[in-house]
Amino acid sequence: MSEISTRDAARDSALARDATRDHAISVAAISSERAESDDSIWTRRLVLFLRVMALLSILKGLYHWAQVTGFVGGEDEAFENQPMAWQAATVYFAVIELVAAVGLWLATPWGAVVWLTTVVSMAVIELMFPGIYGGSLIVVGVEAFMLAAYLALAWMAARERPP
Repeated sequence: MSEISTRDAARDSALARDATRDHAISVAAISSERAESDDSIWTRRLVLFLRVMALLSILKGLYHWAQVTGFVGGEDEAFENQPMAWQAATVYFAVIELVAAVGLWLATPWGAVVWLTTVVSMAVIELMFPGIYGGSLIVVGVEAFMLAAYLALAWMAARERPP
């Protein structure tokens, strides 16, 4: 009889430990606190930069949609009065800027790729097709500066993480 009670006590003890461990794991999984010790300073700066770029992408995307819908500009500047190349570029940027903004805000790798696509696309349109948006070198310079800032921050954040 004592052998059976010893086995039952051991089994109950093991079940209690498993229940305690499972409860601790589930509480940790739903905890709203993040482990800030894992994040480095450069990673936090990179995420902040991505969030700022997300806000700028939202503004740029909404501006392009305002051009498409006619909320900005006069009768002469209406979307349907513009050349086909301008219309295609405007619709492209209206869509891709907002998609990039979502990915940047979430700090996902695809968001950075889509944003880099928008930056390079705008620079190429400004440099190689000046008839579409006017060929502003200021826009190209700002895009190049943002690209360089992103690459520098990403490189510094990657250096802080062990391989």
